[in-house]
Amino acid sequence: MYELLLLATAVGAGFLGSLLGLGGGIIVVPVLTLVFHVDIRYAIAASLISIVATSSGAAASYLKDSLTNLRLAVFLEIGTVSGAIVGFLIASYIKAQFLYLLFGFLLLFSALMMLRKREEHMSHHNHPWAEKMKLDGSYPDGKGGWIDYKVENVPLGLFAMFGAGVLSALLGIGSGIFKVLAMDGAMKLPIKVSSATSNFMIGVTASASAGAYLLKGDVRPEIAAPVAVGIIIGSFIGAKVMVRMPASRIRQIFVLVLSIVSIQMIMKGLK
Repeated sequence: MYELLLLATAVGAGFLGSLLGLGGGIIVVPVLTLVFHVDIRYAIAASLISIVATSSGAAASYLKDSLTNLRLAVFLEIGTVSGAIVGFLIASYIKAQFLYLLFGFLLLFSALMMLRKREEHMSHHNHPWAEKMKLDGSYPDGKGGWIDYKVENVPLGLFAMFGAGVLSALLGIGSGIFKVLAMDGAMKLPIKVSSATSNFMIGVTASASAGAYLLKGDVRPEIAAPVAVGIIIGSFIGAKVMVRMPASRIRQIFVLVLSIVSIQMIMKGLK
């Protein structure tokens, strides 16, 4: 019965996460800790396992559609994987109270970012690093043509990826929102390329963190298995339903849910 409830919860988390492109981890960790009273470290480990599974399927689709900048993703993974290793090493020394507070404030930040309207602001000039490593590229416009783009502020993007990797290991999330913000805002990539490249990177970052938690013994199969399966199912359903459902309404409801959960997480951390 417990496993079935976990599965149903994970399906809902995967569904909502897929609709908004955040992944299920940012939803399932608070639910596991607040509703099921799972230790936050076990919840984080289970979330990381599910992120690896869901990211792999979506990444293959984006690669096929030529939206992922593979060369840039591999370069930026230097920052994210390094950050994930650092995050895992310091996680043992951080109190659970701080993790609750950090997660709560991260949820509030995510809610604010969802309200922000994204605008395309592509660059027409490469950073010297991007020029040297040929990090620029092009993506299909959906009408049979291709749109060229350049890459700016590569060092800043690499530093932001390090921070995203630390957060991924500490909180059990793909930290996709930070990756997209870094590529979209700092590096001036098109939003489609940012989202697709972020999705590819999320799985690699989560793999590094999940492997470390597995060696540490924090991966509990009775929690991780139903959560992973549920999020995969929910993500698949969400991707199908997203086309028919008005995104603005989903966004408003989800911002409300995120705000309520974030306040609960912060209150639990303060206690």
